[in-house]
Amino acid sequence: MIENKGILFVLSGPSGVGKGTVRKEIFNRKNDLKYSISATTRGMRQGEKNGIDYFFKSKDEFQTLIEENKLLEYAKYVDNYYGTPRDYVEEMLAKGHDVFLEIEVQGALQVKKNFPDGVFIFLLPPSLEELKNRIVSRGTETNELVRNRLSEAKKEIRMMDNYDYAVLNDDVNRAVENVQSIIASEHLKRERVEKEYRKILEVELP
Repeated sequence: MIENKGILFVLSGPSGVGKGTVRKEIFNRKNDLKYSISATTRGMRQGEKNGIDYFFKSKDEFQTLIEENKLLEYAKYVDNYYGTPRDYVEEMLAKGHDVFLEIEVQGALQVKKNFPDGVFIFLLPPSLEELKNRIVSRGTETNELVRNRLSEAKKEIRMMDNYDYAVLNDDVNRAVENVQSIIASEHLKRERVEKEYRKILEVELP
């Protein structure tokens, strides 16, 4: 029997592109993915819950996690920290579960250094104008923050060549279906299947 190690899938992209919306819809549909919740020092937005959307931490608490090497990755983004708890990800992958991360671009690049075998998916907005509209529609950002996020988004889109796939988020259902297709196809890659079959071939039959 083939017992594959889990695959790490990383969904990333500029702020406001709809990463959270796509991730939530993926998990609303039947799948065997394990979601690793990020830790952050940013304030809790309306409707968000601690331990479900994020682990909300003070900056002192977050600094302790960094010092104790308990984060798989972390990044400072628009004066707030974001990070992924290390232990959960490693444990789930070892047990054969796929792990799905939804994180900012800086964090994704750190994960790539630690898990080069991961699958990295970049979520794109239809246009910068549409990205601006999505950020403004939140009603949680000042004009200065909107300008900062758009400036950062341009830099991040230029980093797309660090990713394996690019998915356009012009329609949430279509974006979700494309991500699900990526997940399915990765499990069928010859090198993944071959690696497990080589283990089987090494076992002598009674």
